[in-house]
Amino acid sequence: MDVDRFEIRLSGSGGQGIILASIILAEAAGIFAGYNVSQTQSYGPEARGGRCKAEVVISSKPIDYPKAVQLDMMLAMNQASCDSYCFDFKANGLLLVDSGLVDQTPTSRVVALPFTKIARESAGRDLAANIVALGALGHFCPLLSRKSLESALSARVPQETKKMNSKALKAGIKAAEKFDMDSLPRSILPEEEEEI
Repeated sequence: MDVDRFEIRLSGSGGQGIILASIILAEAAGIFAGYNVSQTQSYGPEARGGRCKAEVVISSKPIDYPKAVQLDMMLAMNQASCDSYCFDFKANGLLLVDSGLVDQTPTSRVVALPFTKIARESAGRDLAANIVALGALGHFCPLLSRKSLESALSARVPQETKKMNSKALKAGIKAAEKFDMDSLPRSILPEEEEEI
């Protein structure tokens, strides 16, 4: 699929595995799906517990600017990161949030799934919530296949956690498959402003 720029921002707090999820996402798109990719990250001086974000830009062409300018997708793993980083969406941009940790969203195009709860139930660990979220993100991203995500995950995580992470990824994909996309507005712009 040809694409000029597809921009994804992942956000949460230090310790939630946001950077790892963004690296796996970038490798799935770049190494396993053959796109040009840029991955950037930033986090506060607190590191663990402080806000952090990572951005992945995917393109069929060379990428001239590495950071996200207009988001196609964003993941917010907690309320603080949603409040801080949820801006710059395209009209049809999609926000994914952990429904157990995010109560208020600034857009109506939201997929709210309980990533942490799903991680606990599927992988036995809250810490796998980032991989559950990655599975959901991958499902809604038109440029990534399940195979590219699974390959990137397997290549990146330690051998002893592969089984747990694979369960978490599959659980995230399964939860995303059940979400009714028809329930969302087509655009975050008012009807009269929507492009045809």
